[in-house]
Amino acid sequence: MASAVWTDLLDPGEAELREHVPGDLHPDSWRELLRPADPHGAGMRPKIKGYGSYVLGLLLIPVAVPAEDLVYYQELDFILTSERIVTIRKTPGARSPFETKDVEELTEARHDEEPPGMIAYHLVDEVAERFLDLLDDIHNEIDELEEHFDDWPADRLRRRISNLRHDLLHVRKTLGPTRDAVREIVDGRVDVERRRPFGREVFPREIEREFATTYDELLRAGEAIEFARDLLAAVRDYQQARVAIDQNEVTKKLTAIASMVLLPTFIVGVYGQNFDHMPELHWRLGYAFSWSVILVTTLLQFIYFRRRRWL
Repeated sequence: MASAVWTDLLDPGEAELREHVPGDLHPDSWRELLRPADPHGAGMRPKIKGYGSYVLGLLLIPVAVPAEDLVYYQELDFILTSERIVTIRKTPGARSPFETKDVEELTEARHDEEPPGMIAYHLVDEVAERFLDLLDDIHNEIDELEEHFDDWPADRLRRRISNLRHDLLHVRKTLGPTRDAVREIVDGRVDVERRRPFGREVFPREIEREFATTYDELLRAGEAIEFARDLLAAVRDYQQARVAIDQNEVTKKLTAIASMVLLPTFIVGVYGQNFDHMPELHWRLGYAFSWSVILVTTLLQFIYFRRRRWL
């Protein structure tokens, strides 16, 4: 890719950045570009904002690691002018950074014809595709959760549901600002602060129409998130219902056992009273009689509760 059109930087320092970005870079832009990446996406809100002579883009790309039940975020920033685009990729901790290889292959054959704004479109479109791929993976995990609902231990189910819910909330929090940023390009909104058309020189009307397809993809991703949340809520409700049923079964068993112990306890309590005038106390078969009453009443209760399927 010709450096006059696209310069790609990985974890650059301030000195390296100054060699490639416009000299009138806003202090807010410097602060965002020099801020270290966070694999959890903390402290960063995706946006695409015009600053008069250039456009600053800040994007987060979610990456699923199914083997670890983990979602982390790669950061991709860019500075866009009418002549060139500079991408700044940041390494999120020990994880791998975003790779522009797919976009480079897409534009390599015709990079002389591709304006910087179109390259920015390809990058943002790749981000949208990553959101859709991630949500496909989450839907697959929910399907796996439903298939193994009766096989996995309750602790594992609760942990998986909690992790998926946490991931969906974070993806939703990232997707919303990304969708809003693309919508600003599609609408060709005016940068009120500088009173200049937002990205008008780098995003002509034909490129705005291309961004409209990306906006539709992000809308589908938003709908997929809501659908996944509904599925997950249904799974969680089913789990809670099953827990309630299991607790009810345990309660019935304990009730049956307590009832079977109650009558023998009553009989023993009666004959444990210290009165002189109790006929059975001086009866030679009194002990055997009391045990017979205990065994018969216990057996009758056992048969009754078994028929009711409480035991």
